[in-house]
Amino acid sequence: MSEVEGYPGVGRVLVIIPTYNEADNVRLITARVRKAVPEVDILVADDNSPDGTGDIADELALADDHLFVLHRQGKEGLGAAYKAGFAWAKDKGYDVVVEMDADGSHAPEELPNLLGALTEADAVLGTRYIAGGSVHNWPMHRLLLSRGGNIYIRMALGMPFRDATGGYRAYRMAVLDAIDVATVASTGYSFQVELAWRAFKSGFRVVEVPITFTEREHGVSKMSGNIFKEQLLRVTVWGAQARKESLMNLLGRKPKQEQTWP
Repeated sequence: MSEVEGYPGVGRVLVIIPTYNEADNVRLITARVRKAVPEVDILVADDNSPDGTGDIADELALADDHLFVLHRQGKEGLGAAYKAGFAWAKDKGYDVVVEMDADGSHAPEELPNLLGALTEADAVLGTRYIAGGSVHNWPMHRLLLSRGGNIYIRMALGMPFRDATGGYRAYRMAVLDAIDVATVASTGYSFQVELAWRAFKSGFRVVEVPITFTEREHGVSKMSGNIFKEQLLRVTVWGAQARKESLMNLLGRKPKQEQTWP
């Protein structure tokens, strides 16, 4: 492990790439990461893909001593894969972890922008919906669902983030320790919202940088209507809890615990 040059105070960086049936993509995405920022390490967290993704990742690891593979027993959701990756990173002494999709929707070429912003922040969210950000090759109904969902999240939780559901991010390990990431309940895509929510509630410096999101060219998307519904349901519950806490504070009643998580 080595520190990434040109990004003072960032330290050692691990890019975590969860995979499930990404045999067509895993070679491409890891090669792009290596070219974009050669000093970072890569962890492929594979959920026992039946298409042989894990075996391909093992071959890549043999040729690259900065690429590692975490073999998981089965498909347990995006959040579970990231939590396992975060625990692996903590055990190995990394300072920063980066979340990145395997399908190429997150451009590794934009990783320097995330790391650059992290020099003066605790966490960086790659954002599709601010100036400079964009979405390519999405049908209009999916874009409207995503943008509408993010508007609802801002209203329900009072967070300022324009893109709380995006999955291209960088966190300092100290943030994940402080928000007790091991207790995060979400396993699907609401995992991203919950992490942002906890970091925001804890007062960390969270900034957004624009990214270009491009729909996958190979393989099948894991997003579904049920995942979207689960995400909005959780946000509604968290928002109600936050309003209850605010009301108790106004009435001069202390919550039972100093810190409560969604």
